[in-house]
Amino acid sequence: MNVNGAPTRTIWPVARGRAVDIIDQTTLPHEYRTLRLSTLEDAARAIRSMQVRGAPLIGATAAYGVALAIARRADDTALADAVATLAGTRPTAINLRWALARMRALLSPLPAAERADAAWREAAAIADEDAEQCRRIGEHGLQLLRPLAEKRGRLDIMTHCNAGWLATVDHGTALSPVYAAFGAGIAVHVWVSETRPRNQGLLTAWELGQHGVPYTVIADNAAGLLLASGKADAVIVGADRVAANGDVANKIGTYLKALAAREAGLPFYVAVPRSTIDFACPTGIAIPIEERGGEELRIGLGADKDGHLARVRQLPADAAVANPAFDITPAKFVAALITERGACNASEAGLLALYPETRGG
Repeated sequence: MNVNGAPTRTIWPVARGRAVDIIDQTTLPHEYRTLRLSTLEDAARAIRSMQVRGAPLIGATAAYGVALAIARRADDTALADAVATLAGTRPTAINLRWALARMRALLSPLPAAERADAAWREAAAIADEDAEQCRRIGEHGLQLLRPLAEKRGRLDIMTHCNAGWLATVDHGTALSPVYAAFGAGIAVHVWVSETRPRNQGLLTAWELGQHGVPYTVIADNAAGLLLASGKADAVIVGADRVAANGDVANKIGTYLKALAAREAGLPFYVAVPRSTIDFACPTGIAIPIEERGGEELRIGLGADKDGHLARVRQLPADAAVANPAFDITPAKFVAALITERGACNASEAGLLALYPETRGG
């Protein structure tokens, strides 16, 4: 997608040497800057600190993290240590473990002398595949959105968190159908939920603005009123993990929007690539919910009057807070799962129809 009019990915290899550059998402939307990841530790820190975030991008970054580690040491111990280090950074997004398992399965049988080149190629392949899968999600999602747009001659979509191209390598998951609709000439507008406490909705607003898509940012708690008032045609979100039965783990606050959409009689769509679907996880109850540090609630990040990034304390340091990062939306509230293979019912049968190769384990 576009940054300052130039096509840009969220992670890309440097021209020379074994390193990758990323967009530092902790400074957006106030400041656009890039960071270089040259070591395993750099990659792990970027994931843990949410300099990269969004399940698909976390997976791609983890794959490059393994490649960076193997470029320095390629023995079995180094491979195991790299996988363990990266696996411990974020617990909920299944793409992380999917990418690590894929890297380990490829590299383990190879002689140490062949691992560095193979790791670099595989990490690049994971990134390219994610971009292509997200593009296809946009195509399939557009088929669901087009009839909604034809009813009123325009399309109003509500989303939560950031599931655009900033959360993937390119195109996005939930926003990919929005970009496809915009590219098809449909008059589209996006209601952007701010998504506290990390305010990832501000990232959504930033990237929509960069691409020229009209949007309006709303406080999280305004969503119910807008949906009940008929101000939106549908809700589309991404996910950090989808269980085998269609239950969805996504950023905290997603469940509330699903409830409001159901009450308003509006479709609630979830857009995910294959790497986000955990066929080994039977239901949402089994998905671990990340509990993040309390300072994310106690301290806010913004820009001061001179445009410099500044932190503002909102609560005393000893104020008791709870900060679950995700919630679970039961499959019964999901109108459809939109994947790179098409849309399906949020159910075991629906998912198996799209991915029959996963049947039986």
